[in-house]
Amino acid sequence: MSGNGSTRSRLLAELATVSRRYMAAYALFNQAVADHLGLHPTDLQCLNLLTLEPGPVTTGRIAELTGLTTGSATRLVDRLERAGYVVRERDATDRRRVLVATVPERITEFCQTWEDLGGTWSTLFTDLDEPELAAIVRHMKRTVDFSTQQIARLREGRA
Repeated sequence: MSGNGSTRSRLLAELATVSRRYMAAYALFNQAVADHLGLHPTDLQCLNLLTLEPGPVTTGRIAELTGLTTGSATRLVDRLERAGYVVRERDATDRRRVLVATVPERITEFCQTWEDLGGTWSTLFTDLDEPELAAIVRHMKRTVDFSTQQIARLREGRA
């Protein structure tokens, strides 16, 4: 790492401020999209995560993905089912298990909304070189891991 201590301190202070603005901007954007679709913000992000899964999942998996309790995840699935975004179906290999599957037509609409709102997001990165892009990817992966740990810590009452 290059740079002197005062530059690093200044950048860390700036990062602390800009990251708070970034998180607030994203939370407010998420709320606006959720309002637009008639969903709760957590439900919106659950749908987002479900589109990244390879297929139907259990409610327990939804709890893992979202950091919610299984009871809260069940209520979330109830809301998504009422809104027509998911259906519950029996697992073909284990009829005792219930899987939550997305409704393709509704997910297409959902993805189109994201595309309409943020389809040009990649233009934010056109002036960055590969090492800069790699640093952003590395940061985002670390942030996801850190956030997951902090969610668990909060849920366990260790905050």
